[in-house]
Amino acid sequence: MTTIRVWFTKTGEASYISHLDLQRVMGRAMRRAGLPVWYSLGFNPHIYITFALPLSLGQESEVESVDFKTESDPAQLDFEAMAKALTEALPRGIDVVKIYPADTDATRIASARYQIRVPGDWTAALAAYNAAAEAAVEKKTKRGVKTLNLKDTVPAIESWLRDGETCFVLTLPAGSTGLNLNPSLILGWLEQHHGLPASAAHVLRSAIYLENGAKFLG
Repeated sequence: MTTIRVWFTKTGEASYISHLDLQRVMGRAMRRAGLPVWYSLGFNPHIYITFALPLSLGQESEVESVDFKTESDPAQLDFEAMAKALTEALPRGIDVVKIYPADTDATRIASARYQIRVPGDWTAALAAYNAAAEAAVEKKTKRGVKTLNLKDTVPAIESWLRDGETCFVLTLPAGSTGLNLNPSLILGWLEQHHGLPASAAHVLRSAIYLENGAKFLG
């Protein structure tokens, strides 16, 4: 049994496909594309797929991935043809970059980078965040609501203006173990304390990193 990884992008209108719906969409597309996917055993066989890092609704990404298992010999598979067929079977806005045998374990994911753009000049709000001694937010977890100080993880944010938008980059802890921060927490704090329109922000996940700093994809 071999684990095969699908690297894909999720942009435009596809960013509003929820994670649960994406699981259904991807499973159906894999069947239509004829990918050699292994099915679970039992009375109701189904495709077993796993996504590396769920993406929040409305956010775009250049680095999404989903793994599936196959009993086929990887040396006999045409990965380029598989990628083309799968892209054609997926909704607009989801495009396959590459399909290949998985070479790293998703449990090693440690952080993700997000490129953020907000209409207008909000550099003063970012400067206020940098000057603040504390930036407390409430984060929902499986064990309830937890209060976090964002400054412990993101002490400062560099921002700049470009084409009438405030731009900044966040590299945040991510993965299945330890702290997992969503950029919406920082955007929400900036909105609450400085009026930044969080709902108007364009958020793009542009990289995922392992604990050693290497990229998870690419």
